[in-house]
Amino acid sequence: MLSVALGVRDLANIRFALSPLWEAVASVRVVKNPDWFPAHQPWHRQVRPRLSTVDWRLLADLVPVPTVVIPAFVCAPPLTAQPTLELELAALAATPPEAVRAALDGLPGPRPPRLAALYADPPAGLARLAEEIGAYADAAIAPYWPRMRTLLEREVLVGAGRMAADGVQGLLNRIDPYVSWDDGTLHVDHLTRAGAAALDGRGLLLVPSVFAGSRVWSNLSERAPQPVLRYPARAVGALWERSAAPASEALARVLGRTRATLLHELAVPAATTELARRCGLAAGTVSHHLTALRDAGLVGTHRVGRFLLYARTSSAEALIAGAGPPEAAGGAE
Repeated sequence: MLSVALGVRDLANIRFALSPLWEAVASVRVVKNPDWFPAHQPWHRQVRPRLSTVDWRLLADLVPVPTVVIPAFVCAPPLTAQPTLELELAALAATPPEAVRAALDGLPGPRPPRLAALYADPPAGLARLAEEIGAYADAAIAPYWPRMRTLLEREVLVGAGRMAADGVQGLLNRIDPYVSWDDGTLHVDHLTRAGAAALDGRGLLLVPSVFAGSRVWSNLSERAPQPVLRYPARAVGALWERSAAPASEALARVLGRTRATLLHELAVPAATTELARRCGLAAGTVSHHLTALRDAGLVGTHRVGRFLLYARTSSAEALIAGAGPPEAAGGAE
């Protein structure tokens, strides 16, 4: 058990943030050992073939499985509430060499050749790592990010509402089963860490996560410029599910049946041929409707090797949520 003292300034500086960089890094564990993460196996089945042309060996070395610790510089706390991956990678590339070496010194076991090269020349190694993470995220995270972000934003709203209703104590006591707060002390039940620490007025950054797994992750040490606690978001298992229910009738009346169906099928990103197979349509017909949806800002495209994937945008997610579930939308006219 890790016990962390929270002072008045720490409590006043509790905030939430999302981190696409953390999601990319944490997802490596799923790719390496999908059997440990059954909720993410549908994601893994789609992503694994796309990664066959991506070089992410240095990233893989920095996230061993089983994962005891991930070096702090690989996924530093985000500087803003909703940073882009590019912003986070720029911060990673600017990590001071001494911080890189100190983090690598803290890793257990022998240092493999790629990590030895990073240790010897941190600026060059960080540039390579940022490039690898960018390519990995293009294949594994970017096509799904609108849906992931929607789920994570909902988690932040739930937390903010809980804090408004029950105060900081109510928030921290219900944010995760492995986290509790009592009499000025935050208790975090880690598998590998124990002891006591103090935040000393630096505040606490709360980061909900899709790929955290079943446990919380934190960097609450005295050396951390921004203490951070990453915790599993709820309802992650439903993130990759493709509902068998038909598209909303209300949405169909606005967009047309085919376009509403295509948006419904894009609950997970897909290529034109896959959508044509699912919907029983000609590929040319699907392409025509997807172009219209893209022009309206409801779908986006993302190329991964030879795959051109379509994914719902945040605007489409909001539109679908506003239309309500199919059974509540009313019948067709």
